[in-house]
Amino acid sequence: MKKQQRFILFATAATCAFAFGLVTKLQSAETERFDSKVRNDFFAGFSGNKAALERGMKATEEILARDPKHAEAMVWHGSGVFFQAGDAFRNGDIQKGMDLSMRGRKEMDAAVALAPEHPGVRVPRGATYLTASHYMPPEQGRPLIALGVADYEAARKIQNDEYAGEHPKGELLFGLADAYSRLGDMEKAAALFTRIQKELPATEYARRAEEWMQTKTLAPEKTQCVGCHVSK
Repeated sequence: MKKQQRFILFATAATCAFAFGLVTKLQSAETERFDSKVRNDFFAGFSGNKAALERGMKATEEILARDPKHAEAMVWHGSGVFFQAGDAFRNGDIQKGMDLSMRGRKEMDAAVALAPEHPGVRVPRGATYLTASHYMPPEQGRPLIALGVADYEAARKIQNDEYAGEHPKGELLFGLADAYSRLGDMEKAAALFTRIQKELPATEYARRAEEWMQTKTLAPEKTQCVGCHVSK
């Protein structure tokens, strides 16, 4: 796959990753209030509604203008910038796409540095990086996989490995299992896939886990969000 095509794919891949973004068991009413302010516009924007994405970006920019260190607004805004890189690549402006991609990553990384113990910041960045890494050359993708694993493991620790339902549990555990597999840690991957089979039986997560058990690999499309709830 050509370099330009890879970057188009990984920038677009953020759509599914952020559909998962904040469905984890978050820790405070403040998180829920912020999430409800922007998520629908961002989800719609990642599905192709440019006006909705503009609203989401404007909302986070207004928050950041008042509080430049608002980590949740920063991680959402960074995701929007990262997503906009895809439009630039599709329009043939490779330099702009690269600049937007790096800017989006810088914002998301800064958000995690500000709030390393906040699952509402760690999970969105981790989801984006793990999804994007599927469509990047190995030398570029592997560092992002490692960051995504760190984010997901941090979220597990913060939440005491407890989840608000099948979807957040499946997405986080499955994302971790696939990431460990791609890092070459087959022991950790197998342990997580086995847990998914035991704790989420008769689900798409369990079916995909069984496929990994048989083949020790999964195609990128088999790692995407199950039951995506992106607003359109």
